[in-house]
Amino acid sequence: MTQIFEFAIIIVIISASGVMAPGPLFAANISYGLREGTKSGIKMAVGHTIVEFPLVILLGIGVFSLESFPEFRVIISIVGAITLFVFAFIQIKNILQKNKDMSLIPKHSPLITGIALSALNPFFIVWWLTIGFKLISDAMLIWAFSGILIVFFLHIWMDFAWLGGISFLASKSSRIISNRNYKIIMIGLSLLLVYFGIIFLSDILF
Repeated sequence: MTQIFEFAIIIVIISASGVMAPGPLFAANISYGLREGTKSGIKMAVGHTIVEFPLVILLGIGVFSLESFPEFRVIISIVGAITLFVFAFIQIKNILQKNKDMSLIPKHSPLITGIALSALNPFFIVWWLTIGFKLISDAMLIWAFSGILIVFFLHIWMDFAWLGGISFLASKSSRIISNRNYKIIMIGLSLLLVYFGIIFLSDILF
């Protein structure tokens, strides 16, 4: 039980930086939330899940297939660490830039938009092919095939909580969170990504 709790904390912290990062899904969610409230965020999260769940299952099968190669864990640890460093750099760079216009005019239902903006988001795909792949690999080392579901459920609830929460706040006010506080939160999460990248490397070096 303690092992699951510790692993859950790692997944939540690493996932938070991706879930909360500004991007097309976040921007569209605000636009829908202003018009439709909390239910639009939940619908968008469902659309996101439709793309994410089969991707996670396929990655889990890939981990299972690659376990026979002794270099597999070393390679995935290095790739995962490098990706964490790159994501942290990109997020800090973007968050320190001048605010971009986050307004979008929704043209489709939140469900369809959630599917489209997830499937067509290269950062989402790269995240799961590198960082997510590492987490799935570690989980399967402990819990075998059920580790895939453990990673997925520890991650996906955050999408529902964040998208639903943001759409709710958007429906109540056009100002969700102060720009300064948001920047502090995202920089803090980015620095945590760097920390976990170092942890990934230390697992294979020491």
